[in-house]
Amino acid sequence: MADEDDSYPTIDAKRTPVCIFFKDIRCVLKLDELGLEIAQIAFPAALALTADPIASLVDTAFIGQIGPVELAAVGVSIALFNQVSRIAIFPLVSVTTSFVAEEDAIGRVSPEEQDSESLETGSTVISENKELIPQNEAQYNTKSPVSSFGIGKIENERRCIPSASSALVIGAILGLIQAIFLISGAKPLLNFMGVGSDSPMLSPAQQYLTVRSLGAPAVLLSLAMQGVFRGFKDTKTPLYATVAGDVSNIILDPIFIFVFRLGVRGAAIAHVISQYLISAILLWKLMEQVDLLPISIKHLRLGQFLRNGLLLLMRVIAVTFCVTLSASLAARQGSTSMAAFQVCLQVWLATSLLADGLAVAGQAILASAFAKKDYDKAKATATRVLQLGLLLGLMLSAVLGLGLRFAARLFTSDADVLHMIGIGIPFVAGTQPINALAFVFDGVNFRSI
Repeated sequence: MADEDDSYPTIDAKRTPVCIFFKDIRCVLKLDELGLEIAQIAFPAALALTADPIASLVDTAFIGQIGPVELAAVGVSIALFNQVSRIAIFPLVSVTTSFVAEEDAIGRVSPEEQDSESLETGSTVISENKELIPQNEAQYNTKSPVSSFGIGKIENERRCIPSASSALVIGAILGLIQAIFLISGAKPLLNFMGVGSDSPMLSPAQQYLTVRSLGAPAVLLSLAMQGVFRGFKDTKTPLYATVAGDVSNIILDPIFIFVFRLGVRGAAIAHVISQYLISAILLWKLMEQVDLLPISIKHLRLGQFLRNGLLLLMRVIAVTFCVTLSASLAARQGSTSMAAFQVCLQVWLATSLLADGLAVAGQAILASAFAKKDYDKAKATATRVLQLGLLLGLMLSAVLGLGLRFAARLFTSDADVLHMIGIGIPFVAGTQPINALAFVFDGVNFRSI
């Protein structure tokens, strides 16, 4: 464990847990070493995480110009797509970030330090692994293990991170399964969501869902790779890739929707193209840093991924089910209610995910700190990100409460839809502090998966 350091506040476990929000509260915005580390990870991560919801907001604005029925239809399709996607995405990304952060931290420890740690804990001495390395490494051109995970360096200085390969394999498989499931079952799934066979929303909703489902493999692959980069504490690369993809989406939207007159199918095509662009950029950058072909199948850690991912699965289903159920109930009330729900939901997602940047920072720093047994830094990080999360939630609540009524006109000019949006504003604004804390608590807890 790291030596005691006054720069990291400690937490008295005997005190009430609520006290964590007041512990050294004067330091919450201080740009000390820990504050800078959190900011360098959280700020790009927040921008990357909100880039896609912002692009969806732009999609919503363009589709809203077609009509309230199309806006409502797309809202149902997105809710259904997200329900299926997040069941796979959230466990995959969360497990990837923690595993990669731990493997990267272990791989950066010198062999002497690892030998010493192994002797202290009674674990297998790392030098035993070194005996397995051929004397002539050039003859075999293999990786040199530096830990029990098989993590090391290869001659071109690319890292060997088994969890990165695992995430890509699982992401590709889940993406293909999701695409097949949604395309083949589009109509019955929409019927289940409350869009009946006689509903004017059925045709545009089915068109949008079918086309957008073609991008499912790219969505899961790109998010798996984002989890890898987060584990490296690199949130800038995902930001650049996401911005590039979303800018292309925003440019292509009016071209496909209005110039080519493809309507909601045009919006879906633009979104699919942007997702494959993001995935291609991330894969290109990842291959520069990581050797994606491990020594053997045992280094993929597929069992650990599936075991820990399943632990998160029920939690994710419960969370996303609430949103999906709400969308279903709104759809059953008609296109006006569903259109208003779509606008409120997209605004809620875009603002809520700002706090997820803090969750990413907390998860990456905590995983690294625990791998190095620096428990003082782990406690200080948990305290700081929770305090920042609460502060951010209160600020978002004030901004949305005052400004959403005016911003709603950017999405639709329909008076009935605007009236329904006004009814939803108190809920969108009032839940922001709760959302922010929920996201940050997720990041704090996921470090131990």
